[in-house]
Amino acid sequence: MAPKYFAPTGGHPGQEQLLTDRAMFTESYAVIPKGTMRDITTSALPFWEGTRLWVLSRPLSGFAETFSQYIMDVAPGGGSDRPETDPAAEGVLFIVEGTATLAVDGATHEMTPGGYAYLPPGAVWTLRNNGDAMLRFHWIRKAYEAVEGLPLPEVIITNETEIAPTEMPGTDGKWATTRFVDPADLRHDMHVTIVTFQPGAVIPFAETHVMEHGLYVLEGKAVYRLNQDWVEVEAGDYMWLRAFCPQACYAGGPGKFRYLLYKDVNRHMPLRPHIG
Repeated sequence: MAPKYFAPTGGHPGQEQLLTDRAMFTESYAVIPKGTMRDITTSALPFWEGTRLWVLSRPLSGFAETFSQYIMDVAPGGGSDRPETDPAAEGVLFIVEGTATLAVDGATHEMTPGGYAYLPPGAVWTLRNNGDAMLRFHWIRKAYEAVEGLPLPEVIITNETEIAPTEMPGTDGKWATTRFVDPADLRHDMHVTIVTFQPGAVIPFAETHVMEHGLYVLEGKAVYRLNQDWVEVEAGDYMWLRAFCPQACYAGGPGKFRYLLYKDVNRHMPLRPHIG
């Protein structure tokens, strides 16, 4: 069975609705529930036609600082011939709904739900929605940290259905990660993966580490530990974690709990303030 992914559609709640929701922003994490992704919270980008987006995270001094993440909402006929305006930015695209026509390095790819693309800095690419339905995808961007002696990574185009998940040791497959990039390839300074928990599975300790995270819930529900709080999350919710924020989870069932995960990897820690 092909995976299904939650994607926001916008709109507005009625005036009779309570405004209480699960949105929160703390010194160590943020939770952006699916109910906050309404028409009034969308943005636009230069050189994109027929497109709006929800900005889920952005570099923010004193918080998570390495990446941004968007949910792009592209109408039929929309897209861009100049999508990325920062030549130092690398990007990952992950399709959750519709079909994207991605042209890069002289080749054209039809990307369907589950489709993944890694685009190194300086890549020349275009993206169009040539279908009859809305196209929705995640776009994760990071300023690439080049290292002398390491070449740039190549473009990667694949689909999660083509990749066997890696089971976490000792879990009988109840906790697994779909990896689009070889973890041993040190050219990459970020990983975007899909983490899957079977109903009732857990992260059995409070992970506390230097990597920042963006976690978008693709499917299911769970109770997630964020710093000292337990927070209920479901498909369509987003969690944004700064470095060293403790985290764990219990997958709530009745189906799988799955999320798209960003983390920064494979680089020395900066020892001096950035001077841009």
